[in-house]
Amino acid sequence: MKLIAQISRSLSLALFALVLMVGSFVAVVSPAAAETFTVKMGADSGLLQFEPANVTIHSGDTVKWVNNKLPPHNILFDEKQIPGASKELADKLNHTQLMFSPGEAYEVTFSGDFPAGTYTYFCAPHRGAGMVGKITVEG
Repeated sequence: MKLIAQISRSLSLALFALVLMVGSFVAVVSPAAAETFTVKMGADSGLLQFEPANVTIHSGDTVKWVNNKLPPHNILFDEKQIPGASKELADKLNHTQLMFSPGEAYEVTFSGDFPAGTYTYFCAPHRGAGMVGKITVEG
């Protein structure tokens, strides 16, 4: 009877250790979760700029632009200043409609079909004032 109890305990401990090891391995090799990065359109300071102006993301991450101060704003990507210089890609990214309301937002998920590299964008009404931003997508 003692022998059966001892074997049962040993098997339980071995099973627990195995589950713990497998769980730890899965946690270590799981891919990183995609993130969302928020960019304010119109800085808190009242300047006509994107805040932050430069964002570095990974493939699969999302960039969310939020109307903050001094509207109207929009987001346009210059086809000559994105990887591959693709008009089709720029058109896919662009949000030409002006946003007037505080908190109004637009977002883009930079999925695997977007090439890695630097994407330069601007606000059409305020480009002359320097309202330009960059997103660097790392593979």
